[in-house]
Amino acid sequence: MRTFRTSTGPFSERPFYSDEEIERICSDALAEAGFLPTAPGKVRIERFIEKRFNVRVIFEQLDAGVLGFTEFGAKGVESVHVAEPDEATVAADRRVNSTLAHEAGHGLLHTHLFLPEFDHKRLFASDPDVGPNCVLCRDDEQPVRSRLRTYDGRWWEFQANRTIGALLMPKQVFLDFMAPFLERRGTFGLAALPDSSREEAIRATADVFDVNPAAARVRLDGLFPREGHQLTL
Repeated sequence: MRTFRTSTGPFSERPFYSDEEIERICSDALAEAGFLPTAPGKVRIERFIEKRFNVRVIFEQLDAGVLGFTEFGAKGVESVHVAEPDEATVAADRRVNSTLAHEAGHGLLHTHLFLPEFDHKRLFASDPDVGPNCVLCRDDEQPVRSRLRTYDGRWWEFQANRTIGALLMPKQVFLDFMAPFLERRGTFGLAALPDSSREEAIRATADVFDVNPAAARVRLDGLFPREGHQLTL
């Protein structure tokens, strides 16, 4: 992780994580807690949070539009709160899992910003959703792929969203799962996902990893860009 100074936005510096750093941080954390799957399947993200941060996930009624929030203290993450789903459906359960992974991302990537020995609270001073000990995460009606690019400088939300795929669909086991859908192309035999197989792969990913199709699509598009774009393995 590197830190950069900036002259724009409500902060003077921000941490930067490469895609590979986020993948490694998430996979290492899952492995250390005993929740990194060895075969494609659902990640028990709630239990991971409880064990990794030694807290209980609190499900409760939150203000309209608030999906969850993470509270920090002198020793790190103190609590994770998630909005109770309005209905008992598979889609609602999967959305909760995405929210949990997002909050876990704040814990993995941003805890150091809230520790007493770091005077970084000023970075968030002008954002109403970030206080001296809390990150509030709101709903957004935009499609997931659009949200990733429209945070208007709220890099902590962008970074936390990048951990959703890395935690719920860990890279190595996900690549193993994707093998039957891939083709080898070019002189070097690089793996590519044909556009004709993309929708089938999205449905299969959603079912096997128990995630919403939107999260599955973002994961596939990130690791296997559509034809004509560079592969980012």
